[in-house]
Amino acid sequence: MVKKTEMTFEESMSALEQIVRELEQGDVPLEKALEQFQTGIELSKVCQETLSKAETTLTKIMTENNEEIVFDEGAD
Repeated sequence: MVKKTEMTFEESMSALEQIVRELEQGDVPLEKALEQFQTGIELSKVCQETLSKAETTLTKIMTENNEEIVFDEGAD
């Protein structure tokens, strides 16, 4: 398996979805279920970090002087 830090957001989400499907089936041995749960938590954190970084990037505007300013939707 590829290291979680080297996976794209889409790959991480796909792996997380696969873990959820397997755990929902309920026929996973306890030890493997715990291992998958921990992996799922790690993948979830990686995805959340990626989304947070994307949100931060998308809420910035570049000025004509190439300065970043935070986009404020409520500004007049």
